[in-house]
Amino acid sequence: MRVIAGEARGRSLKAVPGSHTRPTTDKVKEAMFSMIGPFFEGGTALDLFAGTGGLGIEALSRGMELAIFVDSDRRSVEIIKSNLEAARMKEHAEVYCNSADRAIRTLEKRDIRFNLVFLDPPYRMKNADELMLELAARGLLAEDATLVVEHESGHRYPETFGDFQQRRLALYGETAVAIYHYGPIGERGGMADDGE
Repeated sequence: MRVIAGEARGRSLKAVPGSHTRPTTDKVKEAMFSMIGPFFEGGTALDLFAGTGGLGIEALSRGMELAIFVDSDRRSVEIIKSNLEAARMKEHAEVYCNSADRAIRTLEKRDIRFNLVFLDPPYRMKNADELMLELAARGLLAEDATLVVEHESGHRYPETFGDFQQRRLALYGETAVAIYHYGPIGERGGMADDGE
């Protein structure tokens, strides 16, 4: 794994030992960022099931000002910290060992709004939509926020729910990437469906 573009381009990232994490492949990561916008002019990102931290680090490399990384596995947290060091992005990051639910409740106590959220839970979990609604209910999303859900391609999340509208859905073998926009109904656009 490596950082694909931006300030930290080409830097290698470590994987978490064992088979408990499923790092996003460079191919899927590159496609994902081409869908959500190759580069950013500031903003805050949340990598909620961070694993190796690869998605949040890529976002920082491409211009995000701050990324918060959350994972419930201590080994993953250590790897994230190591990868942030390797990418020279440590000063733009916060890393927490916590469950997604608890992290959301804790983050609510801070005056923070996320412009970009990555949700890449284990494939056995099918509750990314519930977590998105929870983020919105607790006031953690900026208007026009983008949310990226990586999930098993055999599963489908609703195209529209709450103030979320699916903008893109792309399939890569057994992996699916759904891109959601958060905002008032009047600002919603159409959706494209891509396949391999």
